[in-house]
Amino acid sequence: MFKTNRVIWSAVVVLLLALLVGVTSAQEEVGGTLTNLGFGMGDEIATERVAHFQELYPNVELQFTEGALDEQQFLTAVASGNPPDLVYMGREVLSTYAVRGALTPLTDCIASQEIDMSQYRKVAVDQVTVNGTIYGIPEFFNNIMLMINTKALDDAGLTVADVDTSDWEKLSALNDALTVGSGNDLTRIGFDPKLPEFLPLWAEANGTSLLSADGRKAQLNDPKVVEALEFAYSLLATPGGYPPFKAFRDTWDFFGGQNQIVADQIGAWPMEQWYMNVLANVSPDGPVAFKAFQDREGNPLSYATGSAWAIPKGAKNPVAACAFMKAVTSPEAWIRAAQKRAELRAESGAINTGVYTGNVLADETIFSEIVTPSGVEKFDNGVQVILSLQENAFAIPANPAGAEFRQAWVDAVNRVINGEQTPQEALDQAQQEAQAALDEAWASQQ
Repeated sequence: MFKTNRVIWSAVVVLLLALLVGVTSAQEEVGGTLTNLGFGMGDEIATERVAHFQELYPNVELQFTEGALDEQQFLTAVASGNPPDLVYMGREVLSTYAVRGALTPLTDCIASQEIDMSQYRKVAVDQVTVNGTIYGIPEFFNNIMLMINTKALDDAGLTVADVDTSDWEKLSALNDALTVGSGNDLTRIGFDPKLPEFLPLWAEANGTSLLSADGRKAQLNDPKVVEALEFAYSLLATPGGYPPFKAFRDTWDFFGGQNQIVADQIGAWPMEQWYMNVLANVSPDGPVAFKAFQDREGNPLSYATGSAWAIPKGAKNPVAACAFMKAVTSPEAWIRAAQKRAELRAESGAINTGVYTGNVLADETIFSEIVTPSGVEKFDNGVQVILSLQENAFAIPANPAGAEFRQAWVDAVNRVINGEQTPQEALDQAQQEAQAALDEAWASQQ
């Protein structure tokens, strides 16, 4: 019996050694220089995940170009045959670069690195999939919720329950009640509709989308989109129109301890969840509450955005690029980064509201083991609001004219808020521009 067990254990040891040698050999095959465009190393969430990759692949030398993606710089680099190995960009515009031939399909990368795409949130994967082919690996997963100044509500004799985006007549009255001053004398914005960037949210709340589900038909001048823009734009009239509204908003200490909540400069507005972390860090005692944005039927609603990693066409080190994408978006990397943030927050006595990723497995661990109740009800509630919204968030459908389509509706909203066109005129023009871009892009896919 002893001899038999010894034989079995010997076989196990040999197998484990073989697996270890295989893993080591695979890691040794990943080396050289890895260049990147569009990603910054500004905080522990970035540095810890990159450190995870470096520990796995010590033979790779990283060269990062800090700052947001410069479209012209990127396309010029691709055209010249000297692109970076990795590029970091918004998921909404990734499809445009894929169709232009600037990005490499990730079919082989996913297979060779055995990347389990089911671990990423489906809505994020859909955004980086063009004609059935995946071109990007999802990163962060941003969601929208309402951020509310409870002092402003108290001043007006209102409560958080009165902040109701499902009832547009009531929301307009709330905006009037919370606004203080007008024009050059404006001292508090009642409700910021966040235009132009949140037009998709208002349209979806009104029962429609800016783009058909198959990504082929622009719906920018759909009557419900026009109505949504008309309403959101009407909220800017109370503070005296967009020019004084923007001039006042530009004075805010947005990332500081005297931010617009603390300084009582806004009543409520929809915002990505990452700003909750800013408020928890710089003004934990501020008079703030969080609540889900609702559509006109009263259903919780969130607009999902975020970034993705992609490999440019002609990348010189696609093997290392693929390994990097897998490593920094893995549950292990995200959990490591979330743990580091928790430690730093604990050391400074700050509230930890977590890290919200495009990886479902990572989030399950982060919010069950790392982000625990802080005892500060408003922020604990805010975390639960976002977690409740993640599975039901919508995104702009993937399409081969992502950048052009977005530019069409953003420009339309800007023409409206700047007083150049009515919502109907602006969206009629945008519809023509967007549909032409879509038709041309889809035709190039034939």
